[in-house]
Amino acid sequence: MIAWLVEDHTVEIVNIGFAFNGGIRQDPVGKEGMANLMAGLFIEGAGNYDSDAFQMKLDDAGAEMGLEAQRHYICGSVCMLPKQQDAAFGLLRLALNAPRFDQGPIDRVRAEIVSDIVGSERDPDAIAQRKWLRAIYGTHPFSRPGEGTKESLAGITPSDLLAFHKAIFARDGLHIAVVGDIDANTLRERLDQLFGDLPEQQTLAPVADVVPKLGQLVEENCDLPQTSLRLAWPGVKRSAPDHFATVLMNDILGGSGMTSRLFEEVREKRGLAYHVSSELTLDKLLVTTETRSDCAAQTLSIVRDVVKQMAQQGPTGAELKAAKKHLIGTYAIDRLGSTSSIADRLL
Repeated sequence: MIAWLVEDHTVEIVNIGFAFNGGIRQDPVGKEGMANLMAGLFIEGAGNYDSDAFQMKLDDAGAEMGLEAQRHYICGSVCMLPKQQDAAFGLLRLALNAPRFDQGPIDRVRAEIVSDIVGSERDPDAIAQRKWLRAIYGTHPFSRPGEGTKESLAGITPSDLLAFHKAIFARDGLHIAVVGDIDANTLRERLDQLFGDLPEQQTLAPVADVVPKLGQLVEENCDLPQTSLRLAWPGVKRSAPDHFATVLMNDILGGSGMTSRLFEEVREKRGLAYHVSSELTLDKLLVTTETRSDCAAQTLSIVRDVVKQMAQQGPTGAELKAAKKHLIGTYAIDRLGSTSSIADRLL
């Protein structure tokens, strides 16, 4: 078990970030939303404390903790005061090792998720996202909705959650980053207390690599005033030699907000959308925007033209210089501005 530590004794606070391999891609078929539901129950009772008692203890300890289900990981974070770390570490240990998954909290958190699902059924962006995932990933686990469906959530039981937790929460798939007012020797002891009793090895279902099925046009017609547009091109792996060149290109194309080419052409010049952006994911370059339905064809054409021009001509020297300055200048502000953001970056 290895942890990354940045000691900072100038502020009396400790931030811990941790992640277990697995994530949403491990949701069983027919029980989509399992990882997301489990994450929502992280502070809803553990050990001898039911939901109310656990959260009262957490408040008394002056600590904050949470869990999030991502595609590849189950990620957690904890923020605590060094003077109350005994209580905070004790509660975190219980949440990690002895979750209760009582029926009452399950029903309540599940109802909240279902309410969001129902609310998104007429949201063009959510509709586009669901159809988009099915189109580019087919039957691969990446195509399944991370929040689940009304039907899949209804079938998840406390025993399902316990089994899923046991499969994911194990030491061989664990990553840890800690920043704040704690030294290495103290941290070493604390981490043994937190994670030492977890199973040694995860039992993850194999998930095959997948290449997005690009080169297709997917449409979903809805009688709504707004249209959501998503466009994707092949991505560049982070291990590729030209990854950082691609990062700079994306910043110029649509990653830098109000100074990007897409923002200039779509919003500033023509007022077709409030927001338009591009981002690099693990497997694709993604452009997203929303516009009035009667302007969808025009907006789509402009986005394609901007991307085509970038592909054929590349950025100007002035754009490249500005992108380097922007990314270097904002790095510390965006990613190193607090103990929690430093822990996130390490993780």
